[in-house]
Formats: sequence, C-alpha cells, structure tokens
Amino acid sequence: MDSILEMRGITKTFPGVKALDSVSLKVKRGEIHALVGENGAGKSTLMKVLSGVYPHGSYDGDILYDGEVQRFRGIADSEGVGIIIIHQELALVPLLPIAENIFLGNEVHRYGAIDWPATYSRADELLRKVGLKEPSSTRVTNIGVGKQQLVEIAKALSKRVRLLILDEPTASLQENDSQKLLDLLLEFKAQGITSILISHKLNEVSRVADSITVLRDGAAISTLDCRAEQVDEARIIKDMVGRDMAHRYPERTPDIGEVLLEVSGWTAHHPLHPERRVVKDVDMIVRRGEVVGIAGLMGAGRTELAMSLFGRTYGQNISGSVKMNGQAVDVSTVGRVIEAGIAYVTEDRKALGLVLDETLAKNVTLSNLAAVSARGVIDSGEERRVALDFRDRLNIRTPNVYQKVANLSGGNQQKVVLSKWLFAGPQVLILDEPTRGIDVGAKFEIYTIINQLAGEGKGVVMISSEMPELLGMCDRIYVMNEGAFVGELNAADASQEKIMSMIVRGRQV
Repeated sequence: MDSILEMRGITKTFPGVKALDSVSLKVKRGEIHALVGENGAGKSTLMKVLSGVYPHGSYDGDILYDGEVQRFRGIADSEGVGIIIIHQELALVPLLPIAENIFLGNEVHRYGAIDWPATYSRADELLRKVGLKEPSSTRVTNIGVGKQQLVEIAKALSKRVRLLILDEPTASLQENDSQKLLDLLLEFKAQGITSILISHKLNEVSRVADSITVLRDGAAISTLDCRAEQVDEARIIKDMVGRDMAHRYPERTPDIGEVLLEVSGWTAHHPLHPERRVVKDVDMIVRRGEVVGIAGLMGAGRTELAMSLFGRTYGQNISGSVKMNGQAVDVSTVGRVIEAGIAYVTEDRKALGLVLDETLAKNVTLSNLAAVSARGVIDSGEERRVALDFRDRLNIRTPNVYQKVANLSGGNQQKVVLSKWLFAGPQVLILDEPTRGIDVGAKFEIYTIINQLAGEGKGVVMISSEMPELLGMCDRIYVMNEGAFVGELNAADASQEKIMSMIVRGRQV
C-alpha cells in the first residue's frame, strides 16, 4: 500500500515554545491513521501545518502529497488537492440552512449567480451519504451537535475530499452519535478515502485505526501498525505520557462527613418555553469529603440543573430550596451563590469559563478580585504571587503566568478554570464534564486534584458523560433522565449496566 502523505522533519516554533520538533509522519492511501498524544503534544499544530492554516514558510520541513512537495499558502490550497480538515470547534453558521453551510465559500453557480435548486438538491444527496434524514433546508441551530458533525463531513465531501482530517470529532458527542460517526469513517475507508483521526478516546482509536502515531512534547514517539500487531491501550498510554499508568484513577480512602449541601424540590423551566420543565423536583445532598456523580445521557438536564443552581444562570420560574451546613442560602445571583460557598466549573471552558485573550494571572484571580486588590485597585504583585502559587500547585504547564490562556493546551486551560474557582474558596464545587477533550495524562492530574479537594473536606459534584469516569471517581451516583433523578447508587453497587437500566426504565432498579 503506497503513501498518500509524508511529512518530513516538521518543526514549528511559537514565541518561547517549540510546538513541533522535527516530526515525521507517513500515512498510507485508504487507511484510517490515528494521531494521539497528551494535550500540548502538537497534534493539532501538525494538522494545521498540513492543512495550510500555518502556511509554507512559517515552519521547517517538507510535505509530500501524492509524491509531490507541497507549499500550501492557506486552506484553499490544501482543499484544492482534496485535503479537508474538520476542527474540534465546528465552523458552521447556526442560523443558515444546512445546504448553505455545506456550500459556503464553495457555491454552486450558473451564469454568475448561485443556483439554489442545484444547491439544495446536491446538499440533500450529500446528507443521504452521511446518514442524515433532515432536509437540507433545516437551519443548523435546529439540529444537535452529533448531526452538526455530520454536516461538517458532508461539507468535506462536497469539496471532493481525498484526505479527511478530524480533530476530536466525538469530544462533544454521546455514545450513539460517536459510534455512527466511526461507522461512517469505516464506510469512507471502503470507498478509498484516507482519514487522519485525532482523538483522546483510545477505545475509539483502537476500534477503527489501521495505524497509530503517538506524539509527546512535540516529537513523534512511535507509529504502531494495528494490522500487524495487537495494540492495547496500555501500550499507547505509555508512549503518550512516558510512563506506565497501571491505574487510570488515583486511589482515595473516603473520609465522608456531615451533610454540606442540600437541594430540595429544585425545578427549572426552559428559558424560552416556560411551559416546559427541564429540571423536575430534584432532591440532592452532598456531604463533606464526598465526590457525588450525576450520570445521564446528553439532554437529560444535568447541565441545566447545575446552571440553574449557580445563580440561576439558566432557566426561568425556578423553585426549590438550597441549604449549606443546614442553613438556607440565597442562590438567586452568581455573586450570592459564590458567597454561599458554591462554585461551578462549566463544561464549555472556552466560551464560559475563561477570558481567552487574557493572561493566566488575570483568569486565575477573576472570581475573587477583592483578595488581590487594595482600595479597589488590583495589586499586580499579589495577582502574580497567587497565579504562581496555583501554577505550581496544579502543575499548569506554561513558561510564565503572563501567557494568554488561548495559547495553553486544553488540559492546562481546564486547570486554570479550576484555579479560578479554588481561589474563591468554595465549600462545594460542581464540575461539569471536567475532563472533556483532554488526554489521559491530564485527566489523571484533574482526578488527583478532585481527590485532594475531597480530602480537604470539600464536597464535589461531578457531571460526566463517561460512565467509567463516574464509576472510578465517585462515592455515590445520582442517575438523571428527562430532567428528573431516577435513581441513586453507592459506588460499591454501581455499574454501567445498572445506570443504563435506570435511564431506560426511568426508575430505580
């Protein structure tokens, strides 16, 4: 099998950071080639070099495609030869129809004008190819994330893709949608389309990949041929992090105390459709030193519950009561809920958790500016001291605390969000998908921080779509479905089968 792509000695440097250090990669024609590594290993940077996001001249090394040296000046050049990249953050216009999104910048025209009938006809044909039943006239905002991912793939097909690059395509998808997308990649492989898959989900990589290249600290560590040998996750992880990880979850001996947080009869209605209840009469307790999980499928109401509790940042006609240490507290605004000792780490760290264009120092102190201020003026020296302290405590990998958080890897961004809320001194932390989109090494570090917080007597609420994560980390798990808690399990009694059975049946089993 000959190679469709060869990257030789690619080196890419940013100010103060060598992101890629003489990386070489060879991809065979018609295969699914997985690219794995910790956050900050250089995976996305390498693919941005390949796709022309970083143009020729901004890096050292050579790109050979179909045996010819390429000098891409931008994305249009790489797309012109059939290399299409789908980024982790989807590039769709929500209020436009699917058809217009598919052909945006690549319009179907006739006699100098857009041919709308042909546009919608071709779009419908592409949607059938990727398994979407919605008409192409449907607005993107009216379909879920999983279907939006398929629209991006249909968009790639419209450009006659020969090499498809997918950057964390299943990071925001629930399991069923993830499986459908992986099945689609296998179908493309049968049609001769080559794919490069960047993913942190090693079970998915193992399922579909023909070859796996592991990057670590900007260097290519190994390339594994899954067709010639049995490749297990332990081997991949060892190459990714440079050490064995016999235990995916750090050990903890629970020391659970009295009830810290008590939520009773909590109900919230949809912000635009007040007749619709999205959180239904939820009762929940969290004890000191306890890690409590909330399991459920996407759309079950877990994030809506967390946001409505956190200063009513979601929903309307909210009712119910909240107690901290047995005393009723006011959680009607974000300021009051922080004063009550509750913090919320959002699932969308980039849009809601961080100010990406600001420094690590400013982000870390954002939730408690009074602690680094004197007479209403921020003390920059104290701000720096606090940021350095959290950088060291949480092992945030950055050359200095004045680095913009937009330039940090996903795992390090997540640690910045955690630092921000830890600086506020909460007693209860609600963590919404705290390890989404980060690698196994960074996950282990986040898990260790969670255990440390529980060990300090804080209460932790952990929302996660990854059931093994909940089973590995939590002392107790609530199961949520259609806005209501339908079951509760102690860690010793919990299993994926029991959780799914509760979700399906809508009640305790």
